[in-house]
Amino acid sequence: MNREYRVSTVKEARAIGEAALREMELADAVSFGLPEIDDRYHIWRVPLKRDRQPIGEIVINAKTRAVDAKKSTSRKVLEARLRGRAPQSRPRGKAAAAPRLSTLPNTIGLGDSEALLAETPAGSVDLVFTSPPYFNARPEYADYAEYGDYLEKMRRVIRQCARVLNEGRFFVLNVSPVLLRRGSRNEASKRLAVPFDFHRLFMDEGFEFIDDIIWQKPAGAGWATGRGRRFAADRNPLQYKPVPVTEYVLVYRKKTDRLIDWHIRKHPDQEAVADSKIGDGYETTNVWKIHPAHSKDHPAVFPEELAARVIQYYSFKNDVVLDPFGGIGTVARAAHANGRRFASYEINPEYVAVLKENLPEWFRDGPETVRWLGTPVPAVQQRRLVK
Repeated sequence: MNREYRVSTVKEARAIGEAALREMELADAVSFGLPEIDDRYHIWRVPLKRDRQPIGEIVINAKTRAVDAKKSTSRKVLEARLRGRAPQSRPRGKAAAAPRLSTLPNTIGLGDSEALLAETPAGSVDLVFTSPPYFNARPEYADYAEYGDYLEKMRRVIRQCARVLNEGRFFVLNVSPVLLRRGSRNEASKRLAVPFDFHRLFMDEGFEFIDDIIWQKPAGAGWATGRGRRFAADRNPLQYKPVPVTEYVLVYRKKTDRLIDWHIRKHPDQEAVADSKIGDGYETTNVWKIHPAHSKDHPAVFPEELAARVIQYYSFKNDVVLDPFGGIGTVARAAHANGRRFASYEINPEYVAVLKENLPEWFRDGPETVRWLGTPVPAVQQRRLVK
């Protein structure tokens, strides 16, 4: 490794990680995985574990030997994960005979998803379905200095989702490549292969890849990006760029030695299993033709039909469906409409305000059955609680 790295061996990286844990006074509570070099960003990653399960990592600058506090898992988050983590050894006897049912109520949280997930009980979610924020695609989204910073944030969110996800359940991700427009006529635009980078993150965080579903939009849907217009005008070789009319819906499963059939046969609520059966007219291929959605309140909503299909195909009635990037609540709405509970976390207060405003229109039991985090309880709920 001829890169002038000051940290060049696994032993050196682990020693720095151990020193960082001692400084946080967590050395006795956390064990280590195998440190790995990521030479794209000139960093070492030192995995942190408890009961053989990942709970965080120490990130070390390979050139300076300094711990990158911004990219490393903070002491506060590690402590929260240590408090919330149940023993990972499988229970024996009757306790192991059936999947665990979540008691998490409908929840809407305002704040950073990573922080809200740290407060969410382990194993309390049955399905995660989300579309992550775009990397610097539009000014409406959070700006990251580097693409690597964005991926590291997404890694931490995926890791937290793995902790709160129930055994052997699914994480479904709607994602697509991102086009970075050129800064001037002398620069070329760039297209980031975001789905493939996310796939690596899921593999690193202990998920199993299950399926790649293609969401296909109508032929004219992609012209808004401007991609393909130059070739349409000139028809010169080398300029060809197809108009994007697809997005990925990637399906992952939290690793387990339990077969899917175990979740069906041993489910404690067999009436819910029967009520969850899929009727005729379901999608038989991995190409789903769905019209895109538009909203004056959000620049990049996905259609409720897409959320409904994912929820129906990958969860049971009364399960808890989590969207860690909840936006204006499309997944929450689809979950409720299909007899599931929801947890929707969103950092933008304007989007949460829209969700609050719309909630009474589709939540037939009233806002009093929602748990609110980081945001005031709506006035209509306060009035109901007084009665």
